[in-house]
Amino acid sequence: MREGADDAVNQQVISVWVRDPRIQKNDFWHAYIDYEICLHTDSVFFTKKISRVRRRYSEFVWLRQKLQANSLLMVQLPDLPPKNPFFSLNNAQQITERMKGLQRFLEQILQSRLLLSDSCLHLFLQSQLSVSNMEACATGKTNYSVAQAVQRCGRRRFHSQEDLKKDTSTSCDSDSDSSECRDSEPWIKDLAINKSGSTTSVDLMEASQEKTLSCSSGST
Repeated sequence: MREGADDAVNQQVISVWVRDPRIQKNDFWHAYIDYEICLHTDSVFFTKKISRVRRRYSEFVWLRQKLQANSLLMVQLPDLPPKNPFFSLNNAQQITERMKGLQRFLEQILQSRLLLSDSCLHLFLQSQLSVSNMEACATGKTNYSVAQAVQRCGRRRFHSQEDLKKDTSTSCDSDSDSSECRDSEPWIKDLAINKSGSTTSVDLMEASQEKTLSCSSGST
């Protein structure tokens, strides 16, 4: 029975994509890039089967540190893409390479059954809590549980997993005017110039798309 249960767990699918880099503005002088993390799974380790959140590089660093500490060195964690002191918000190649590295990191993390039981990983992937709130929630210092934090996070519908894979492979913004990513450099530059208003406009587009998808799914 035990062997059969292990085989069933091993056959479960956990698909993760890191995509859609966006410039977020802290203030007039400081900005950073965050990325959308999309998760599709049928794994028993996740109560929420489809989710999306946005995370920045420093939050990935926090996650790796917490997983390493919580696993008591029983798991050799993969490396994150190295921190580049010359990283530029206007360099599309640097952004794409980092994004790919972050996705490889998560893909390897999600192969470990020990790490899949870590509440910090679930909060990182399926809640939009800040680092301080994730730490507080994971240690029971909040008035909500890990499960409640996960369930509160919004959910986005996709046409299919193939559509999402196509979005990821192009390494460009899925909400851009062009469906092809022939040259990502102008897109990054334009995003940097208009970073103060870009997030709001794209969010409105996503809301409209979600409404359309909801109507479509209800008619089938």
